[in-house]
Amino acid sequence: MSTEPLGWPPFAPPRARCAPAPATQPPGLLAENDFRRAVEMLPLVSIDLLLRDAEGRYLTGLRSNPPAQGSWFVPGGRIRKNETLPRALQRIVREELGLTLPPQAWRPRGVYEHFYGTNFAGEAGRSTHYIVLAYEAELTLDTASLPLGQHRRYRWQPAAAIAADPGAHPYTQAYFKESAP
Repeated sequence: MSTEPLGWPPFAPPRARCAPAPATQPPGLLAENDFRRAVEMLPLVSIDLLLRDAEGRYLTGLRSNPPAQGSWFVPGGRIRKNETLPRALQRIVREELGLTLPPQAWRPRGVYEHFYGTNFAGEAGRSTHYIVLAYEAELTLDTASLPLGQHRRYRWQPAAAIAADPGAHPYTQAYFKESAP
């Protein structure tokens, strides 16, 4: 009788150990080569932020980085190892929007899957698979005050306009197509 799980290849000890992340690496982040390998092998878990203003418009940003570079996309980010959902939500809101909002301000919208043909470095043929937890909140803010790290610029648009916008990424369009009348 085998002790190996069915369908799993036999265990082989690693040939070389990965270098530890530098001391300045924030907790929960991998060195770039380790992260590249993880992206090749595992789905990532992320949070997308659907921010609605008092007029019912939603915030999107023009992505600066792969894998959705050049598309209008809702703000969001990856959850880090050992980070609780409330802490991840607070950190992502702070990093993406420059805001401090309590997790209670956000309402879960749904769970989604996103598949990309490239990775964070824009390398074709190295796919990325995300499990996305979408959260929605209402807050009006000036787009000029938003950080320009992940997005080059921002805009507010009605849900129907985002759903029909060819410049909006299909995954962002999908959030607004499902809620359209």
